[in-house]
Amino acid sequence: MKVTVVGAGAVGATCADNIARAALCEEVVLLDIKEGLAEGKALDITQTATLLGFDTKITGSSNDYSKTAGSQVVVITSGIPRKPGMTREELIGTNAGIVQTVAQNILQYSPDAIIVVISNPMDTMTYLALQSTGLPKNRIIGMGGILDSARFKCYLSAALNCSPADLNALVIGGHGDTTMIPLIRYATWNSVPVTQFLSANQQQQVVSDTMVGGATLTKLIGTSAWYAPGAAGAALVKSILRNEQRLFSCCVHLDGEYGEKDLCLGVPVTIGKNGWEKIIDYRLNETEQAQFAKSAEAVRSMNAVLQTLS
Repeated sequence: MKVTVVGAGAVGATCADNIARAALCEEVVLLDIKEGLAEGKALDITQTATLLGFDTKITGSSNDYSKTAGSQVVVITSGIPRKPGMTREELIGTNAGIVQTVAQNILQYSPDAIIVVISNPMDTMTYLALQSTGLPKNRIIGMGGILDSARFKCYLSAALNCSPADLNALVIGGHGDTTMIPLIRYATWNSVPVTQFLSANQQQQVVSDTMVGGATLTKLIGTSAWYAPGAAGAALVKSILRNEQRLFSCCVHLDGEYGEKDLCLGVPVTIGKNGWEKIIDYRLNETEQAQFAKSAEAVRSMNAVLQTLS
């Protein structure tokens, strides 16, 4: 069993490292356009195996897609990262060409692969991957909601002074500072709604912190985050390869679900061996549904930029 991670930057290398450590597959291929980068990162990860006790084979490749042949899952992280003050929308022009080229090259050698998109702007890049490849919609998955939900749990954990392992919380909508929707109404602490423990002001603070979670990190470290995005990508790969049927928030193609069509947006889905397998209806209230519709409209506006690039 083989997994390919395209893009050996911080996010891609971290994702590959997490997959290798967890022994999710026999081989991880790390591919990058920059000569020697993927090979160096692969060798570095390999040298940790004797210390950490895993035996996953890690192969580095400088733009040689033949080494990715037979991959069950391909994670696309390639593209330029966000800089301070830069929006995800500003990345479209550069990253669209990269993602489209990568997806087409991958499918030459792994026509049955499930594609996980991490590249930003993630919702638009997921839609582009689906449109440009013509793959069945269940085989194209955008990772963003898993990361946003992890950040949601992090802030909830701090507010409640509890273990994040005891929390269930989901973020839907677009993977953007103004388009994501942390569903605080549905968040629970060992099955008890967190709204029973947090004041209205505390709830709003958690939601606000979650929505700017990515921008906060970009401001602090000068570029996009990588530890949590890499771990989120690996968690998604794990659920696919092990057919775990985990319920995640992922960016998938909607065809009437949640009142939207012809776009990819974050919703609750089950993840298994076939990719995303079922969209779960959370029965949004009027306010949440309005927020979701607003998020969808913002993503559609980003998708429209793709037409100007062709």
